[in-house]
Amino acid sequence: MRAWLAAAEASLLRSLVGQVMTLVAAEDKGTSVDELELLFSGVPAGEDPTTPEDPVLARLLPDGYSDDPEAAGEFRKYTEASLRSAKHQAAQDMLATLPLAGGRVQLTGDQALAWLKALNDVRLALGVRLGVTEDFEEQWGKLAQDDPQWTAFEVYAWLGAVQESLVQALG
Repeated sequence: MRAWLAAAEASLLRSLVGQVMTLVAAEDKGTSVDELELLFSGVPAGEDPTTPEDPVLARLLPDGYSDDPEAAGEFRKYTEASLRSAKHQAAQDMLATLPLAGGRVQLTGDQALAWLKALNDVRLALGVRLGVTEDFEEQWGKLAQDDPQWTAFEVYAWLGAVQESLVQALG
Protein backbone atom coordinates (compact mmCIF):
# COMPACT_ATOMS: atom_id res chain seq x y z
CA MET A 1 0.00 0.00 0.00
CA ARG A 2 1.30 3.43 -0.93
CA ALA A 3 0.06 6.84 0.10
CA TRP A 4 1.21 10.39 0.54
CA LEU A 5 0.53 12.44 3.66
CA ALA A 6 0.88 16.18 4.10
CA ALA A 7 3.02 17.34 7.01
CA ALA A 8 -0.09 18.48 8.93
CA GLU A 9 -1.75 15.08 8.41
CA ALA A 10 1.32 13.22 9.64
CA SER A 11 1.58 15.54 12.64
CA LEU A 12 -2.10 15.07 13.49
CA LEU A 13 -1.84 11.28 13.23
CA ARG A 14 1.30 11.26 15.35
CA SER A 15 -0.40 13.33 18.05
CA LEU A 16 -3.63 11.32 18.13
CA VAL A 17 -1.91 7.94 18.11
CA GLY A 18 0.49 9.12 20.82
CA GLN A 19 -2.45 10.15 23.00
CA VAL A 20 -4.03 6.71 22.66
CA MET A 21 -0.68 5.07 23.46
CA THR A 22 -0.49 7.10 26.65
CA LEU A 23 -4.05 6.20 27.53
CA VAL A 24 -3.63 2.44 27.10
CA ALA A 25 -0.24 2.28 28.80
CA ALA A 26 -0.50 0.29 32.02
CA GLU A 27 -1.28 2.57 34.92
CA ASP A 28 1.53 2.98 37.45
CA LYS A 29 -0.05 3.05 40.87
CA GLY A 30 3.24 3.11 42.73
CA THR A 31 3.08 -0.56 43.65
CA SER A 32 5.74 -3.07 42.84
CA VAL A 33 4.73 -5.70 40.33
CA ASP A 34 5.44 -9.35 40.89
CA GLU A 35 6.35 -10.36 37.33
CA LEU A 36 5.34 -14.00 37.87
CA GLU A 37 1.94 -12.96 39.22
CA LEU A 38 1.48 -10.56 36.33
CA LEU A 39 2.35 -13.34 33.89
CA PHE A 40 -0.37 -15.61 35.25
CA SER A 41 -3.03 -13.11 36.24
CA GLY A 42 -2.49 -10.12 33.96
CA VAL A 43 -3.18 -7.85 36.95
CA PRO A 44 -0.60 -6.71 39.54
CA ALA A 45 -1.18 -7.65 43.19
CA GLY A 46 -3.76 -5.52 44.96
CA GLU A 47 -5.46 -4.29 41.82
CA ASP A 48 -9.09 -5.02 41.14
CA PRO A 49 -9.77 -5.88 37.49
CA THR A 50 -12.76 -3.58 37.00
CA THR A 51 -14.05 -1.59 34.08
CA PRO A 52 -12.02 1.61 33.75
CA GLU A 53 -13.78 4.77 34.93
CA ASP A 54 -12.65 6.79 31.91
CA PRO A 55 -15.32 6.16 29.22
CA VAL A 56 -12.69 6.20 26.45
CA LEU A 57 -10.55 3.63 28.20
CA ALA A 58 -13.67 1.57 28.96
CA ARG A 59 -14.43 1.58 25.21
CA LEU A 60 -10.87 0.64 24.26
CA LEU A 61 -10.72 -2.06 26.95
CA PRO A 62 -14.31 -3.34 27.02
CA ASP A 63 -15.76 -5.87 29.43
CA GLY A 64 -15.88 -9.40 28.09
CA TYR A 65 -19.27 -10.01 29.71
CA SER A 66 -21.60 -7.03 29.94
CA ASP A 67 -24.29 -8.94 31.87
CA ASP A 68 -22.03 -10.59 34.48
CA PRO A 69 -19.68 -8.26 36.43
CA GLU A 70 -17.92 -11.17 38.16
CA ALA A 71 -17.20 -12.97 34.89
CA ALA A 72 -16.19 -9.65 33.31
CA GLY A 73 -13.70 -9.02 36.13
CA GLU A 74 -12.27 -12.53 35.80
CA PHE A 75 -11.97 -12.15 32.02
CA ARG A 76 -10.34 -8.72 32.41
CA LYS A 77 -7.88 -10.15 34.92
CA TYR A 78 -6.49 -12.49 32.28
CA THR A 79 -6.76 -10.32 29.17
CA GLU A 80 -6.37 -6.63 29.96
CA ALA A 81 -2.56 -6.56 30.12
CA SER A 82 -2.21 -8.29 26.75
CA LEU A 83 -4.92 -6.11 25.18
CA ARG A 84 -3.16 -2.95 26.37
CA SER A 85 0.13 -4.32 25.06
CA ALA A 86 -1.34 -5.19 21.65
CA LYS A 87 -2.89 -1.74 21.27
CA HIS A 88 0.35 -0.08 22.31
CA GLN A 89 2.33 -2.23 19.83
CA ALA A 90 -0.01 -1.43 16.93
CA ALA A 91 0.38 2.27 17.71
CA GLN A 92 4.16 1.94 17.88
CA ASP A 93 4.20 0.08 14.57
CA MET A 94 2.13 2.83 12.97
CA LEU A 95 4.37 5.58 14.32
CA ALA A 96 7.47 3.73 13.12
CA THR A 97 6.17 3.83 9.53
CA LEU A 98 4.74 7.34 9.65
CA PRO A 99 7.13 9.92 8.17
CA LEU A 100 7.87 12.70 10.67
CA ALA A 101 7.31 15.51 8.18
CA GLY A 102 4.74 13.76 6.01
CA GLY A 103 5.48 12.49 2.54
CA ARG A 104 5.44 9.07 0.99
CA VAL A 105 4.16 6.13 3.03
CA GLN A 106 4.67 2.59 1.81
CA LEU A 107 3.29 -0.22 3.94
CA THR A 108 3.47 -3.98 3.89
CA GLY A 109 0.28 -5.92 4.61
CA ASP A 110 1.24 -6.36 8.28
CA GLN A 111 2.07 -2.67 8.63
CA ALA A 112 -1.26 -1.71 7.05
CA LEU A 113 -3.04 -3.95 9.58
CA ALA A 114 -1.20 -2.20 12.41
CA TRP A 115 -2.34 1.15 10.97
CA LEU A 116 -5.94 -0.12 10.82
CA LYS A 117 -5.80 -1.20 14.46
CA ALA A 118 -4.23 2.05 15.64
CA LEU A 119 -6.62 4.19 13.58
CA ASN A 120 -9.56 2.22 14.92
CA ASP A 121 -8.46 2.95 18.48
CA VAL A 122 -8.08 6.65 17.70
CA ARG A 123 -11.55 6.74 16.12
CA LEU A 124 -13.08 4.90 19.07
CA ALA A 125 -11.48 7.33 21.51
CA LEU A 126 -12.48 10.40 19.51
CA GLY A 127 -15.96 9.01 18.93
CA VAL A 128 -16.53 8.54 22.66
CA ARG A 129 -15.29 12.06 23.45
CA LEU A 130 -17.55 13.52 20.75
CA GLY A 131 -20.56 11.37 21.62
CA VAL A 132 -20.70 10.06 18.05
CA THR A 133 -23.75 7.95 17.27
CA GLU A 134 -24.97 6.11 14.19
CA ASP A 135 -26.32 9.48 13.06
CA PHE A 136 -22.79 10.87 12.77
CA GLU A 137 -23.40 12.92 9.63
CA GLU A 138 -26.57 14.41 11.09
CA GLN A 139 -24.74 15.31 14.32
CA TRP A 140 -21.94 16.91 12.32
CA GLY A 141 -24.37 18.71 10.02
CA LYS A 142 -26.04 20.44 12.98
CA LEU A 143 -22.75 22.07 14.02
CA ALA A 144 -21.69 25.50 12.83
CA GLN A 145 -18.28 25.58 11.15
CA ASP A 146 -16.98 27.86 13.89
CA ASP A 147 -17.99 25.33 16.58
CA PRO A 148 -14.81 23.72 18.01
CA GLN A 149 -16.44 20.30 17.71
CA TRP A 150 -16.95 20.78 13.97
CA THR A 151 -13.22 20.35 13.35
CA ALA A 152 -13.10 17.29 15.59
CA PHE A 153 -15.96 15.75 13.59
CA GLU A 154 -14.05 16.56 10.40
CA VAL A 155 -10.98 14.77 11.79
CA TYR A 156 -13.17 11.81 12.77
CA ALA A 157 -14.53 11.61 9.21
CA TRP A 158 -11.04 11.94 7.72
CA LEU A 159 -9.76 9.11 9.91
CA GLY A 160 -12.62 6.97 8.61
CA ALA A 161 -11.62 7.77 5.05
CA VAL A 162 -8.01 6.80 5.78
CA GLN A 163 -9.23 3.53 7.27
CA GLU A 164 -11.47 2.86 4.30
CA SER A 165 -8.61 3.44 1.85
CA LEU A 166 -6.45 0.98 3.81
CA VAL A 167 -9.19 -1.66 3.77
CA GLN A 168 -9.65 -1.20 0.02
CA ALA A 169 -5.88 -1.46 -0.56
CA LEU A 170 -5.74 -4.67 1.45
CA GLY A 171 -8.81 -6.17 -0.28
